[in-house]
Amino acid sequence: MRKIIIIAVIFRAGLFALSLKAQGTLIASNLGLTPTGNAAIGSDSWIAQAFRTPGGYTLDSVQLQMNPAFGIPVGFSISIFSSSGADTPPLQNLGSLAGPDPTAGGIFTYSAPSSIFLPAGTCYVVVTSTSPIADGSYNWSAVSFPNYNGIGMAIDDSYYKSANGLNWTETIRQGVFQMAIYATPIPEPSALSLIFLGSGVLIFVRTRSKKHPTP
Repeated sequence: MRKIIIIAVIFRAGLFALSLKAQGTLIASNLGLTPTGNAAIGSDSWIAQAFRTPGGYTLDSVQLQMNPAFGIPVGFSISIFSSSGADTPPLQNLGSLAGPDPTAGGIFTYSAPSSIFLPAGTCYVVVTSTSPIADGSYNWSAVSFPNYNGIGMAIDDSYYKSANGLNWTETIRQGVFQMAIYATPIPEPSALSLIFLGSGVLIFVRTRSKKHPTP
């Protein structure tokens, strides 16, 4: 009986670890700063905000601070891109995030449907939509300086803009778009392995107890 209780505790600990992994850890944020500007987002106005990472993380979610939209924009999308090095534009799409339409303005959370590995160096949060800004634009809030949090992660003071997602123009020290990044360090203790181990031992203990009943 005592063994069964111990295994149950291990099982619950594994589930708790899984829930922490799903949420991730806040690694960089400038959401608490007072906005000083914004920029329009549309199919002809892509924005790529740079952030730097030492690597060894998988992305869980990104939060964006958005101003109310102009007109009636549609098809907002957000993706994570890698780069080929410092001060180089977005290169490879690492994955798209899922979340709400930010027309009303506010802070919105966009989650990674599957694991997105963040390589060491410069990455980008890239936003666009399916409607041109003449028909309506989403608006991403910005502040005047970057964020550093002391563990090698940073929201940088540069961003790129593009009219088509292919040709990019860099802007430095003229605004930093507001966001928060949640990620999970890797490698980390595997919660699934704890669950499977606990389940296997629990079955073994129950099988032995049936074969050797207590007198």
